[in-house]
Amino acid sequence: MGWAAKSFAAALCAIVLAGCANEGKPVVEDPRGNNLLDEGRETVFDLFGADQDPNVTLEVNRYIWNASLEVLSFMPIRSVDPFSGLIVYDYGTPPGGGTSYRATVHVKDPALDARSLNLSLATRSGPAAPDTVRKVEDAILTRARQLRIADNNL
Repeated sequence: MGWAAKSFAAALCAIVLAGCANEGKPVVEDPRGNNLLDEGRETVFDLFGADQDPNVTLEVNRYIWNASLEVLSFMPIRSVDPFSGLIVYDYGTPPGGGTSYRATVHVKDPALDARSLNLSLATRSGPAAPDTVRKVEDAILTRARQLRIADNNL
């Protein structure tokens, strides 16, 4: 077995053992090392509730989140962090286009508002044109509004 396989096996064992150490209750720590689930929460999903302390709960707008995934579906996803509202995409070429783009989307607020969306778009030769970024932001926000209308049957 190579060193990579041994390292992976050791990391996997450490994760499994760490999960067993808390009697079946998951551990989610803030940067100071405090367990966020010790405050009456049972699962990680309880962190998204609006009835908790706003200094601890994490909220992103689900319509903007889902619209970002739909509008930028031609790009492969590099990483996703639903707790901070960050989606990082790798290079992808839009249908009918010739330029490859990569994007970083930050959904930073629970409101369905343009201020909740922060988009960074780049080509292989540098930052994308501001008009292109604005058009992609508009497409994401339009799709988010459509998802909200469909969800609320308005």
